[in-house]
Amino acid sequence: MPQTTDILQAPTLIRSLARPRGPHSPVVVGITGPVGAGKSYLAALLSSCVISTDHYLPDYDQTPEPERDLPERSDLTRLHTNLRTLKRGLPAVIPNWSFHTHSRIGQTPIHPAELIVVEGLHALHDTHAAALDVRVYIDAPSAVRWSRWEHLERTGVRGWGVEVAREFFHKVAEPTFGARAKDYRTAAHVVIHNHG
Repeated sequence: MPQTTDILQAPTLIRSLARPRGPHSPVVVGITGPVGAGKSYLAALLSSCVISTDHYLPDYDQTPEPERDLPERSDLTRLHTNLRTLKRGLPAVIPNWSFHTHSRIGQTPIHPAELIVVEGLHALHDTHAAALDVRVYIDAPSAVRWSRWEHLERTGVRGWGVEVAREFFHKVAEPTFGARAKDYRTAAHVVIHNHG
């Protein structure tokens, strides 16, 4: 049975489960949840070494819309390789994915820390599950999650605009994650409720 908590208590609980084993044996925490659940927010509270599964998404202009968020379309094999490299205490080069071009736009070196966090829709996917030491599932009501995404679109943080994003949220993002949510939640050590 996973331990359950709210977003305010989550960092303390996760850190207690993710005790580093030494400078050359980093601990990897995977955080998943649906769009807008608070994955990035929580990840930033936990570590300076954060990898988003967003960066492993396919180029959208080369991918049919219903398949854009599928884990099979993401380069999760590369994510697994990057995580293994970081766990060995070595820097890794990860792809950069842009929410304005909806494509990869280069690469970035990332250096390991005692606590490494991978966050995103498919952070608990089987492809790289063996690299995860602590698995976290975070959830929030759909209306709250959409309001967070809408804010990002209205303020220009993301590049679609509200109407296109709303359609993608309901027709692609929600059902794609929903098809795997039960498996991810079952695999989690910690389940977080984020209603704020």
